[in-house]
Formats: sequence, C-alpha cells, structure tokens
Amino acid sequence: MDRHELGSAGAAEIEKSPREAGPDMESEPAAARVAERVPPWREQLTVRGLVAALLIGVVYTVIVMKLSLTTGIVPTLNVSAALLAFLALRGWTHALDRLGIASRPFTRQENTVVQTCIVACYTIGFGGGFGSFLLGLDKKTYELSGASTPGNVPGSYKDPAIGWMMGFLLAVSFVGLLTLLPLRKVLVIDYKLTYPSGTATAVLINGFHTPQGDKNAKKQVLGFLKYFGISFFWSFFQWFYTGGDFCGFMQFPTFGLKAWKQSFFFDFSLTYVGAGMICSHLVNLSLLFGAVLSCGVMWPLMKKQEGNWYSAKASASSMTGLGGYKAFLCIALLIGDGSYNFFKVIIVTLNSIREKSKRGRLNRVADADSVAIDDMQRNEVFNRDNIPSWVTYVGYVLLSAIAVVAIPLIFRQVKWYYVVIAYLLAPALGFCNAYGTGLTDMNMGYNYGKVALFVFAAWAGKDNGVVAGLVTCGLVKQLVLVSADLMHDFKTAHLTLTSPRSMLVGQAVGTLMGCIVAPLIFFLFYEAFDIGNPEGYWKAPYAVIYRNMAILGVEGFDALPKHCLQLCAAFFAFAVLANVARDFLPQRIGRFVPLPMAMAVPFLFGANFAIDMCMGSLVVFLWHKLNGKKAALLIPAVASGLICGDGIWIFPSSLLALAKIKPPICMKFTPGS
Repeated sequence: MDRHELGSAGAAEIEKSPREAGPDMESEPAAARVAERVPPWREQLTVRGLVAALLIGVVYTVIVMKLSLTTGIVPTLNVSAALLAFLALRGWTHALDRLGIASRPFTRQENTVVQTCIVACYTIGFGGGFGSFLLGLDKKTYELSGASTPGNVPGSYKDPAIGWMMGFLLAVSFVGLLTLLPLRKVLVIDYKLTYPSGTATAVLINGFHTPQGDKNAKKQVLGFLKYFGISFFWSFFQWFYTGGDFCGFMQFPTFGLKAWKQSFFFDFSLTYVGAGMICSHLVNLSLLFGAVLSCGVMWPLMKKQEGNWYSAKASASSMTGLGGYKAFLCIALLIGDGSYNFFKVIIVTLNSIREKSKRGRLNRVADADSVAIDDMQRNEVFNRDNIPSWVTYVGYVLLSAIAVVAIPLIFRQVKWYYVVIAYLLAPALGFCNAYGTGLTDMNMGYNYGKVALFVFAAWAGKDNGVVAGLVTCGLVKQLVLVSADLMHDFKTAHLTLTSPRSMLVGQAVGTLMGCIVAPLIFFLFYEAFDIGNPEGYWKAPYAVIYRNMAILGVEGFDALPKHCLQLCAAFFAFAVLANVARDFLPQRIGRFVPLPMAMAVPFLFGANFAIDMCMGSLVVFLWHKLNGKKAALLIPAVASGLICGDGIWIFPSSLLALAKIKPPICMKFTPGS
C-alpha cells in the first residue's frame, strides 16, 4: 500500500503542511507578481537542480524501498521533497554568495521543477512493484504461495535481475507521461480541477519564496538537521545489539512477552514514527484497530482450529495454513475498499462531466468575463510554452511499439496483444483516473492495476495466468498512475507560474533516474537482507498478496482454504459498508469509521509498526496542544529528518551485511526463571 492507495494520507499531509509559512500565490498582490520575472522554460531547468534532484531522489528511493519491503505503507512525501529541494538549493546559493561567487537566483519555478523530478524518481521505488507485483514473480514468493497450490504452476516465477527489471521499467514508465498531455489545459484550466496534493505543494513552494518563508525555512533547516542526526545515530546505536535472530531494540517487549509474541510492541523505528507524523490520525488509528482485530483476536482464535480448519503440519506462512487466512482476508479488505472507491470515483467523475456539459457555452462566457488578473497571468504562462500535439501522438505510438516488442521478450507468458489492448485502453482509463484524482485526491491507479490482474490472469489460463496477470497489472497501473501524477504536477506548475515544458522534461528526467536508480537500490537490499521472509523484518507482504490475487484470478474460489470464502465475503462486505458509513453518516460520526485499506496491512505484517505510527500521531497531537503554530511549521521538517536519518543508515548497514560484518551483541529477552 502506498500514498495512492491511502487517499487520506495525502489529505493528511495537506492538512499538516505549513500554510502559514508564507503567503501563497493567491494571497500575493497581482501587481507584485507581475513585477516578478518569469524565467523562460530552459532557465527553469538547471544543472544544479538536476544534481540536487538526483541526490535527494536517491535518498528518498532508499526510504520508500525500505518501507515497501517491510510494511508496504509509503506516506505522501511530496511536501518534504519540496522542502528538501528548497533547503538544498537555497543553501547552495547562500554558500556561493558568501564566497563572493555569482550564481543564478533560485526561483520558485526551479524549486517546482526540482521537486517534480525528485518525486518522479522515488515514485519508481514503490510504484515500480519492487515490493508487490515484480517481487511476486520471484521463486521465494512462488514457494511461499505453495508450490502445490492449484494455479501456482511450476516454473511460474522469474527471479529478480537488474537487467530485465531495468528494461521493464524503461519500457512501461514513460508512456503515461504522454497519455493525457493534449488534455492538460482542459483538466487544469477549463475544468478547474483542484488536485489537492498539487495545490498544497504549490502553496508550500510559493510560501518558501517570500521574505517570511525564508525566515521560516531557517527554522525548518535546523529542525530537519537536528532530527536527521538523532535518527541516524540512533539507528547506528541499535545496530550493535542485533547480532542474531530476534535481537535488539526492534524486538523490545514493551508490553510484556505475551504481547510481544502477538507482535504488540514498540520497535523504536523512527522511520515509522516519522511516517505516523505525516499520515493522518485516522490512518494510524485504523492501522491499530486492524492490528487489534487480527493479531489480538482473530489469529489466536484461529490457531485453536489447527488440525480442524487447516493442517497442523502446515507452516505459519503456508497458504494452506494460517498464512492463507491472513493473506486472503487482507485481500478481501483491499478489494472491498478499492472496489467501492473505484466505482465512487467513476460516478463522481461522470456526474461532474455531465454537469459541466449542461452548463454549456453560457457559463463558459460568464467564466471568461470573471477571470481574475491572477488567473489570467497563470493561464498565459501555462499556455505560452505549448507542446505540439504531434509530438504526443508520435511519441505515444513509438513508446507503445517498444513496449509491445520488449515485454513479451522479457516475459514469454505475456502475449503481444495483451500489451496492445492495455495501451489502447490507457487513454480512456487515464482520463477517468486523472479526472477523479483532481476531484478527490485519490489516485486509483493501483485499483485499475488489480482489475487488469484478475482479467488477464483469467484470460491467460492456468499455465501462464499468474505471470501474465502480475505483469499486466504493473503495466496498466503505471500507465494510469503516471498520467494522473503528471496532472498533479501541472496543477502545481499552474499555481507557481512554471512552464509545462520544463515540468514535462523534469518528470521525464526524474523517471529516467528512477528506472536506473531503483533496481540498483533494490538489489542492494536483496543481496544484503532476507527479503520476503514472513518471519523476519523484511516481510514484503504485498508480494504474497499480489501473487495470491493472480492465483485467485486463475483458479477462482477453489484456491481458498476451508471457510475462507465465507470470511472473505464478510470482510469484503465490511469494507464496503465502512466506506458507505463514512460517506453517508453525519460527519461528526462518519469521521470515526476506520479505513479498511489501512486496517488490512497489519493482517499480514503484524501490530508493531502500527504502534510506531500511532506514536507519531501522539507526538503530533501533543505538539499541537502545546504550540500549534510551531508544530504546523516544524512537523514536516522533523518527520522528514526522522525518516531520512533512519533511511540513510540503510546504506552503511547494507555494506556491512554484504561484507559479512555482524553486530557484536545480541540483546534478547526471555521469561524469568
């Protein structure tokens, strides 16, 4: 699960972004803005900006890769990416000024392009499927799903390799940039879609580039560096006590050994504390509710049915044992939540389009008469650097042709006409998703991917279905997700007077960086750690989930363990009803209904990370109570520092693991005599 699946996580970051850090574009006088020179699009792309984007993109790719390979939850990091881009480049220009070296002024447009490049780079780290559909293809996940499981046919796996992973990403990650390019004016200017995350990022960047924003940025720099150092050295200190299995502070039995056995403990992971500070309280409390329901109630009760519902000889992670119930009940919640929101967004989109078409020409004329001076300037800048339509169409055809040839060569189970159908449907699916995202801030790319997974797995049949389903899932998801992300970026560009051309180039360069960087970082993890071990730290739970969804697509309900179908139906219905309750109950009641998407994660991963995330919420709650203004300003910087410090420690710890250097101490807790 990532920021596109947890829609409320994105909304939470908007709520917590430091809006008071400075006036945004809409609060600045138009005359002041007219006086500001808007640089040509080529000047918005700078070498220093691309170097900063690469360095920060690598750091964030490490962070999101760790999150993807542990819990699968990746919070929205756009705001912190904009913050780090500002801090890096403003620090660089100040340093040159002090040395008496002339440098180009650092503008909001350059800041916007760099932020876009960073996000495009690290998005490949989790959107590329390294913790989900691509890892679901490897032999270990094949074995965890049960080598004898119907539908999980022998040989239906492909072990990770840098070459084919990089080739696959390069083949599928760029087409989405061109899918909706001719419609950018329609979605951003004509329909005036809000794209809340894109608007929040623009507000933040505009606030930075004011005198008050510069003062606040100095406070944020100090906050970021302080907690970055604390997080890094805490991770370094913890390492010395992890010299064995189940050792160290990450296995500290905070609430006692009985609770520890059910995974209820605080594992001192500052990454997840920081992530909890970014995610909304509702997301974190939903995680905790799911942990209590699964690890605290259901699994202990189900263990008593061992030998009755499932074989006593089955391992805890086997799909024919308790692991099967964990995986399929998690899938039921995800599909129930995703299906409801999928149809909800489609209905909202269709209703909005119908209402706009009813207004007709009269409203369009009225709108044109009432356009504010600010909007006129934004629209002029946005339309000035036009991207020729023929470039879009020719590029789409050429990139599609490359994918049609390359993907069947990488995966023999995927027929060329599967790819053709996916690319023919992509513009329509991409428009529906981008329009819905602009209205609701919920990018449903992953749900489109899951629909494709079931359809193509069933179509390809028993022998090829699992691999074909997983690959086409990634293909469709990338097409639909990237096109909506680009519209988010265009909304940010519109509000910061940034050229669409420079944004498109920045997005393309960032995507290229991600396609190269992400497989290399994944292999650093893959070689250094035991990725995919359900009993270890690097569980990568979504790899098993996606593979079992593909098996379900091939075999139907015959793939489910005893009584699992009835339980799945109940949890699917619960997910739908929970969403209905949130939408139709009065807000004072509906806001307390848990999010099924968040509840599902502890079913596979356990309760400990949910406790970490709730600790982040507790910090935010207390900080706001004590000093709300300071909290609003510093929470994004402090959370980013905690996440980045712990994330950077992955580099030296990976190198130590590859060099076979083990920690000297194993701190373990056992019952007293």
